[in-house]
Amino acid sequence: MTRAQETQRRAAEMVAEMRRILAAQGKKIRIMEVCGTHTVAIFRAGLRQILPEGVELVSGPGCPVCVTADDYIDAAIAYAGMEDVIITTFGDMLKVPGTRSSLAEAQAAGADVRIVYSPLDALPIAAEHPEKKVIFLAVGFETTAPTEAAAVLAAKAQGLGNFFLLSAQKLVPPVMRALLDGGETHVDGFLLPGHVAVVTGTATFDFLAQEYHIPGVVGGFEPLEILRAIHMLVRQIGMDEARIENAYETVVRREGNPVARAAIDRVYEPATVRWRGLGEIPASGLSMREEYAQYDFARVRPLAAGAVGDGRHGCRCGEVLRGAIVPRDCNLFGRACVPEHAVGPCMVSVEGTCAAWYKYGGGRFRYGA
Repeated sequence: MTRAQETQRRAAEMVAEMRRILAAQGKKIRIMEVCGTHTVAIFRAGLRQILPEGVELVSGPGCPVCVTADDYIDAAIAYAGMEDVIITTFGDMLKVPGTRSSLAEAQAAGADVRIVYSPLDALPIAAEHPEKKVIFLAVGFETTAPTEAAAVLAAKAQGLGNFFLLSAQKLVPPVMRALLDGGETHVDGFLLPGHVAVVTGTATFDFLAQEYHIPGVVGGFEPLEILRAIHMLVRQIGMDEARIENAYETVVRREGNPVARAAIDRVYEPATVRWRGLGEIPASGLSMREEYAQYDFARVRPLAAGAVGDGRHGCRCGEVLRGAIVPRDCNLFGRACVPEHAVGPCMVSVEGTCAAWYKYGGGRFRYGA
Protein backbone atom coordinates (compact mmCIF):
# COMPACT_ATOMS: atom_id res chain seq x y z
CA MET A 1 0.00 0.00 0.00
CA THR A 2 1.41 3.38 -1.00
CA ARG A 3 1.59 6.31 1.40
CA ALA A 4 -1.21 8.05 -0.48
CA GLN A 5 -3.41 4.97 -0.25
CA GLU A 6 -2.69 4.67 3.47
CA THR A 7 -3.66 8.32 3.96
CA GLN A 8 -6.90 7.77 2.05
CA ARG A 9 -7.67 4.68 4.11
CA ARG A 10 -7.14 6.47 7.42
CA ALA A 11 -9.18 9.46 6.27
CA ALA A 12 -12.04 7.21 5.15
CA GLU A 13 -12.05 5.40 8.49
CA MET A 14 -12.22 8.65 10.46
CA VAL A 15 -14.99 10.06 8.28
CA ALA A 16 -16.96 6.80 8.58
CA GLU A 17 -16.70 6.86 12.38
CA MET A 18 -17.80 10.49 12.48
CA ARG A 19 -20.86 9.55 10.42
CA ARG A 20 -21.73 6.79 12.91
CA ILE A 21 -21.38 9.18 15.85
CA LEU A 22 -23.55 11.82 14.15
CA ALA A 23 -26.21 9.25 13.25
CA ALA A 24 -26.37 8.11 16.88
CA GLN A 25 -26.44 11.67 18.18
CA GLY A 26 -29.08 12.90 15.76
CA LYS A 27 -27.88 16.51 15.62
CA LYS A 28 -25.28 18.67 13.93
CA ILE A 29 -21.93 19.51 15.48
CA ARG A 30 -20.45 22.99 15.15
CA ILE A 31 -16.68 23.36 15.41
CA MET A 32 -14.74 26.63 15.34
CA GLU A 33 -11.14 26.94 14.23
CA VAL A 34 -9.26 29.85 15.79
CA CYS A 35 -6.30 30.01 13.44
CA GLY A 36 -6.07 31.65 10.05
CA THR A 37 -3.60 29.03 8.85
CA HIS A 38 -6.13 26.32 9.71
CA THR A 39 -8.83 28.24 7.84
CA VAL A 40 -6.77 28.31 4.65
CA ALA A 41 -5.50 24.72 5.03
CA ILE A 42 -9.05 23.38 5.45
CA PHE A 43 -10.17 25.08 2.24
CA ARG A 44 -7.05 24.18 0.29
CA ALA A 45 -7.36 20.48 1.17
CA GLY A 46 -11.11 20.39 0.46
CA LEU A 47 -11.84 19.00 3.93
CA ARG A 48 -15.30 20.51 4.04
CA GLN A 49 -16.29 18.37 1.08
CA ILE A 50 -15.30 15.07 2.71
CA LEU A 51 -16.64 15.77 6.19
CA PRO A 52 -20.10 14.43 7.04
CA GLU A 53 -22.88 16.96 6.46
CA GLY A 54 -23.56 17.07 10.17
CA VAL A 55 -20.15 18.64 10.91
CA GLU A 56 -20.18 22.40 10.44
CA LEU A 57 -16.91 24.32 10.48
CA VAL A 58 -16.92 28.01 11.31
CA SER A 59 -13.97 30.38 11.43
CA GLY A 60 -13.20 32.50 14.47
CA PRO A 61 -10.86 35.43 15.21
CA GLY A 62 -7.71 33.61 14.14
CA CYS A 63 -6.29 36.11 11.66
CA PRO A 64 -4.16 38.74 13.45
CA VAL A 65 -4.38 41.28 10.64
CA CYS A 66 -8.16 40.89 10.51
CA VAL A 67 -8.75 41.49 14.21
CA THR A 68 -6.58 44.63 14.28
CA ALA A 69 -8.82 47.65 14.78
CA ASP A 70 -8.96 50.61 12.42
CA ASP A 71 -7.40 53.02 14.91
CA TYR A 72 -4.14 51.02 14.87
CA ILE A 73 -4.02 51.16 11.06
CA ASP A 74 -4.76 54.88 11.16
CA ALA A 75 -1.91 55.40 13.66
CA ALA A 76 0.52 53.44 11.48
CA ILE A 77 -0.45 55.57 8.46
CA ALA A 78 -0.04 58.78 10.49
CA TYR A 79 3.45 57.75 11.62
CA ALA A 80 4.36 56.70 8.06
CA GLY A 81 3.63 60.25 6.93
CA MET A 82 6.28 61.71 9.25
CA GLU A 83 9.57 62.73 7.64
CA ASP A 84 11.81 61.06 10.22
CA VAL A 85 10.01 57.69 10.26
CA ILE A 86 10.62 54.40 8.44
CA ILE A 87 7.83 51.83 8.80
CA THR A 88 8.78 48.14 8.62
CA THR A 89 6.07 45.54 8.37
CA PHE A 90 4.96 42.17 7.10
CA GLY A 91 3.54 42.41 3.60
CA ASP A 92 -0.08 41.58 4.42
CA MET A 93 -0.43 44.81 6.41
CA LEU A 94 0.09 47.04 3.37
CA LYS A 95 -3.40 46.84 1.90
CA VAL A 96 -5.40 46.67 5.14
CA PRO A 97 -7.82 49.60 5.01
CA GLY A 98 -7.88 52.13 7.79
CA THR A 99 -10.60 54.73 8.18
CA ARG A 100 -9.63 56.64 5.04
CA SER A 101 -6.50 55.10 3.57
CA SER A 102 -3.97 52.25 3.77
CA LEU A 103 -0.23 51.86 4.16
CA ALA A 104 0.02 50.98 0.46
CA GLU A 105 -1.52 54.35 -0.41
CA ALA A 106 0.83 56.09 2.04
CA GLN A 107 3.78 54.30 0.42
CA ALA A 108 2.62 55.37 -3.03
CA ALA A 109 2.44 58.95 -1.76
CA GLY A 110 6.10 58.83 -0.72
CA ALA A 111 6.13 57.33 2.78
CA ASP A 112 9.08 55.05 3.56
CA VAL A 113 7.32 51.73 4.17
CA ARG A 114 9.45 48.59 3.88
CA ILE A 115 8.45 44.92 3.90
CA VAL A 116 10.49 42.68 6.21
CA TYR A 117 10.17 39.02 7.11
CA SER A 118 10.99 39.34 10.80
CA PRO A 119 11.16 42.16 13.33
CA LEU A 120 14.86 41.33 13.62
CA ASP A 121 15.24 42.47 9.99
CA ALA A 122 14.36 45.99 11.12
CA LEU A 123 17.43 46.23 13.38
CA PRO A 124 19.99 46.61 10.56
CA ILE A 125 17.76 49.26 8.99
CA ALA A 126 17.81 51.17 12.27
CA ALA A 127 21.59 50.82 12.44
CA GLU A 128 21.99 52.10 8.86
CA HIS A 129 19.69 55.08 9.42
CA PRO A 130 20.47 56.58 12.85
CA GLU A 131 18.74 59.81 11.81
CA LYS A 132 15.40 57.96 11.39
CA LYS A 133 12.89 56.38 13.75
CA VAL A 134 12.47 52.79 12.55
CA ILE A 135 9.13 51.31 13.60
CA PHE A 136 8.13 47.67 13.26
CA LEU A 137 4.38 47.02 13.16
CA ALA A 138 4.03 44.30 15.78
CA VAL A 139 0.74 42.66 14.80
CA GLY A 140 0.22 39.06 15.81
CA PHE A 141 -0.63 36.50 18.45
CA GLU A 142 1.52 34.54 20.89
CA THR A 143 3.26 33.01 17.87
CA THR A 144 5.11 36.19 16.87
CA ALA A 145 5.43 37.85 20.29
CA PRO A 146 8.65 36.02 21.29
CA THR A 147 10.49 37.24 18.19
CA GLU A 148 9.25 40.78 18.76
CA ALA A 149 10.41 40.59 22.38
CA ALA A 150 13.76 39.28 21.14
CA ALA A 151 14.04 42.25 18.77
CA VAL A 152 13.51 44.69 21.66
CA LEU A 153 16.11 42.89 23.78
CA ALA A 154 18.55 42.89 20.85
CA ALA A 155 17.98 46.61 20.24
CA LYS A 156 18.76 47.30 23.88
CA ALA A 157 21.88 45.15 23.76
CA GLN A 158 23.07 46.90 20.57
CA GLY A 159 22.31 50.36 21.89
CA LEU A 160 19.84 51.12 19.09
CA GLY A 161 17.82 54.02 20.42
CA ASN A 162 15.95 54.54 17.15
CA PHE A 163 14.22 51.14 16.93
CA PHE A 164 10.60 50.91 18.08
CA LEU A 165 7.53 48.70 17.99
CA LEU A 166 3.99 49.84 17.35
CA SER A 167 2.31 47.08 19.28
CA ALA A 168 -0.92 45.28 18.50
CA GLN A 169 -0.09 41.85 19.86
CA LYS A 170 -3.07 39.85 21.01
CA LEU A 171 -3.68 36.73 23.08
CA VAL A 172 -5.94 33.90 21.93
CA PRO A 173 -7.37 32.42 25.18
CA PRO A 174 -8.99 35.69 26.40
CA VAL A 175 -10.79 36.25 23.07
CA MET A 176 -12.13 32.69 23.18
CA ARG A 177 -13.52 33.39 26.63
CA ALA A 178 -15.05 36.64 25.35
CA LEU A 179 -16.70 34.81 22.45
CA LEU A 180 -18.28 32.27 24.76
CA ASP A 181 -19.37 34.88 27.30
CA GLY A 182 -20.88 37.05 24.56
CA GLY A 183 -23.68 34.55 23.93
CA GLU A 184 -23.62 35.05 20.16
CA THR A 185 -21.11 32.33 19.31
CA HIS A 186 -22.50 28.84 19.71
CA VAL A 187 -19.98 26.06 19.17
CA ASP A 188 -19.64 22.47 20.36
CA GLY A 189 -15.85 22.33 20.17
CA PHE A 190 -12.70 24.21 19.20
CA LEU A 191 -9.96 23.25 16.76
CA LEU A 192 -7.14 24.93 18.68
CA PRO A 193 -4.24 26.76 16.99
CA GLY A 194 -1.12 24.65 16.71
CA HIS A 195 1.28 27.55 16.19
CA VAL A 196 0.03 29.37 19.29
CA ALA A 197 0.10 26.19 21.37
CA VAL A 198 3.77 25.64 20.48
CA VAL A 199 4.48 28.74 22.58
CA THR A 200 1.74 28.62 25.22
CA GLY A 201 1.32 24.88 25.64
CA THR A 202 -2.04 23.16 25.93
CA ALA A 203 -2.72 23.93 29.60
CA THR A 204 -3.67 27.52 28.75
CA PHE A 205 -6.84 26.17 27.09
CA ASP A 206 -7.98 24.02 30.04
CA PHE A 207 -10.59 26.62 31.00
CA LEU A 208 -12.67 25.68 27.95
CA ALA A 209 -13.36 22.23 29.33
CA GLN A 210 -13.35 23.12 33.01
CA GLU A 211 -15.55 26.23 32.90
CA TYR A 212 -17.62 25.82 29.72
CA HIS A 213 -17.67 22.03 29.19
CA ILE A 214 -16.45 22.57 25.62
CA PRO A 215 -13.73 20.29 24.25
CA GLY A 216 -10.70 21.51 22.35
CA VAL A 217 -8.08 19.72 20.28
CA VAL A 218 -4.77 21.25 19.18
CA GLY A 219 -4.30 20.40 15.52
CA GLY A 220 -1.42 20.39 13.05
CA PHE A 221 -1.68 21.80 9.55
CA GLU A 222 -1.44 18.87 7.16
CA PRO A 223 -4.84 17.66 5.89
CA LEU A 224 -4.70 14.36 7.81
CA GLU A 225 -3.57 16.15 10.98
CA ILE A 226 -6.53 18.52 10.78
CA LEU A 227 -8.94 15.68 10.02
CA ARG A 228 -7.59 13.73 12.99
CA ALA A 229 -8.15 16.71 15.31
CA ILE A 230 -11.73 17.13 14.04
CA HIS A 231 -12.30 13.39 14.47
CA MET A 232 -11.09 13.58 18.08
CA LEU A 233 -13.45 16.50 18.71
CA VAL A 234 -16.43 14.67 17.23
CA ARG A 235 -15.69 11.63 19.42
CA GLN A 236 -15.57 13.77 22.56
CA ILE A 237 -18.77 15.60 21.66
CA GLY A 238 -20.50 12.33 20.83
CA MET A 239 -19.67 11.01 24.32
CA ASP A 240 -20.55 14.36 25.97
CA GLU A 241 -16.99 14.73 27.19
CA ALA A 242 -14.91 17.88 27.42
CA ARG A 243 -11.13 17.65 27.50
CA ILE A 244 -8.22 19.49 25.93
CA GLU A 245 -6.36 17.03 23.71
CA ASN A 246 -3.22 17.36 21.64
CA ALA A 247 -3.22 16.02 18.07
CA TYR A 248 0.03 17.84 17.25
CA GLU A 249 2.25 15.88 19.62
CA THR A 250 5.36 16.13 17.46
CA VAL A 251 5.57 19.87 18.07
CA VAL A 252 3.31 20.91 20.96
CA ARG A 253 3.95 20.17 24.63
CA ARG A 254 1.63 20.77 27.55
CA GLU A 255 4.05 23.32 29.05
CA GLY A 256 4.72 25.01 25.70
CA ASN A 257 8.07 26.66 25.03
CA PRO A 258 9.47 27.97 28.33
CA VAL A 259 12.18 30.06 26.64
CA ALA A 260 9.70 31.82 24.34
CA ARG A 261 7.29 32.41 27.22
CA ALA A 262 10.09 33.84 29.36
CA ALA A 263 11.02 36.31 26.60
CA ILE A 264 7.40 37.47 26.36
CA ASP A 265 7.07 37.84 30.13
CA ARG A 266 10.32 39.78 30.35
CA VAL A 267 9.29 42.45 27.84
CA TYR A 268 5.49 42.46 28.01
CA GLU A 269 2.59 42.47 30.42
CA PRO A 270 -1.11 41.77 29.75
CA ALA A 271 -3.20 44.73 28.65
CA THR A 272 -6.77 45.57 27.66
CA VAL A 273 -6.90 45.98 23.88
CA ARG A 274 -9.51 46.46 21.16
CA TRP A 275 -10.45 43.69 18.77
CA ARG A 276 -12.28 44.28 15.52
CA GLY A 277 -15.87 43.16 15.97
CA LEU A 278 -15.43 42.42 19.67
CA GLY A 279 -14.46 45.73 21.26
CA GLU A 280 -12.18 45.96 24.28
CA ILE A 281 -11.29 42.69 26.00
CA PRO A 282 -9.44 42.77 29.34
CA ALA A 283 -5.95 41.20 29.44
CA SER A 284 -6.26 40.11 25.80
CA GLY A 285 -3.20 41.94 24.50
CA LEU A 286 0.40 42.71 25.33
CA SER A 287 1.90 46.03 26.34
CA MET A 288 5.59 46.68 26.91
CA ARG A 289 6.62 46.86 30.53
CA GLU A 290 7.77 50.22 31.86
CA GLU A 291 11.38 49.09 31.65
CA TYR A 292 11.01 48.86 27.86
CA ALA A 293 8.61 51.77 27.30
CA GLN A 294 11.32 53.63 25.37
CA TYR A 295 10.81 51.12 22.53
CA ASP A 296 7.04 51.65 22.37
CA PHE A 297 6.52 54.36 19.75
CA ALA A 298 2.92 55.00 20.81
CA ARG A 299 4.28 56.14 24.18
CA VAL A 300 7.37 57.89 22.80
CA ARG A 301 5.34 59.93 20.31
CA PRO A 302 1.63 59.69 21.18
CA LEU A 303 -0.97 60.79 18.66
CA ALA A 304 -4.08 62.77 19.41
CA ALA A 305 -7.01 60.46 20.05
CA GLY A 306 -9.25 60.14 17.03
CA ALA A 307 -12.65 58.66 16.39
CA VAL A 308 -12.72 54.91 17.01
CA GLY A 309 -14.10 53.07 14.01
CA ASP A 310 -14.60 49.39 13.36
CA GLY A 311 -14.75 48.96 9.62
CA ARG A 312 -16.15 50.58 6.53
CA HIS A 313 -19.85 50.96 5.88
CA GLY A 314 -21.48 47.66 4.98
CA CYS A 315 -18.44 45.54 5.85
CA ARG A 316 -19.38 42.67 8.20
CA CYS A 317 -15.85 41.47 8.91
CA GLY A 318 -16.44 41.81 12.66
CA GLU A 319 -19.38 39.41 12.52
CA VAL A 320 -17.37 36.94 10.44
CA LEU A 321 -14.62 37.02 13.08
CA ARG A 322 -17.15 36.24 15.81
CA GLY A 323 -18.48 33.27 13.85
CA ALA A 324 -21.89 34.95 13.80
CA ILE A 325 -22.09 34.84 10.00
CA VAL A 326 -20.19 33.28 7.10
CA PRO A 327 -18.74 35.51 4.36
CA ARG A 328 -21.54 34.91 1.86
CA ASP A 329 -23.98 36.50 4.34
CA CYS A 330 -22.26 39.85 3.71
CA ASN A 331 -23.78 41.76 0.79
CA LEU A 332 -20.37 43.09 -0.23
CA PHE A 333 -18.69 39.68 -0.49
CA GLY A 334 -17.65 38.80 -4.02
CA ARG A 335 -19.24 41.97 -5.35
CA ALA A 336 -17.87 45.26 -4.06
CA CYS A 337 -15.39 43.38 -1.87
CA VAL A 338 -12.88 41.19 -3.72
CA PRO A 339 -9.15 40.61 -3.07
CA GLU A 340 -8.13 43.14 -5.72
CA HIS A 341 -10.32 45.80 -4.13
CA ALA A 342 -10.98 44.70 -0.57
CA VAL A 343 -13.35 46.65 1.63
CA GLY A 344 -12.42 44.90 4.88
CA PRO A 345 -9.35 43.14 6.29
CA CYS A 346 -10.95 39.68 6.18
CA MET A 347 -10.60 39.90 2.39
CA VAL A 348 -7.11 41.47 2.47
CA SER A 349 -5.08 39.02 4.52
CA VAL A 350 -4.04 35.70 3.04
CA GLU A 351 -5.33 34.16 6.29
CA GLY A 352 -8.62 36.06 6.19
CA THR A 353 -11.81 34.01 6.18
CA CYS A 354 -13.35 36.02 3.34
CA ALA A 355 -10.19 35.73 1.24
CA ALA A 356 -10.17 31.95 1.73
CA TRP A 357 -13.84 31.64 0.82
CA TYR A 358 -13.31 33.75 -2.29
CA LYS A 359 -10.12 32.02 -3.45
CA TYR A 360 -11.26 28.45 -2.95
CA GLY A 361 -14.94 28.98 -3.72
CA GLY A 362 -14.17 29.30 -7.43
CA GLY A 363 -16.93 31.88 -7.74
CA ARG A 364 -19.54 29.46 -6.38
CA PHE A 365 -19.14 30.08 -2.62
CA ARG A 366 -20.85 26.81 -1.72
CA TYR A 367 -18.54 25.77 1.12
CA GLY A 368 -19.60 25.46 4.72
CA ALA A 369 -23.00 25.68 6.26
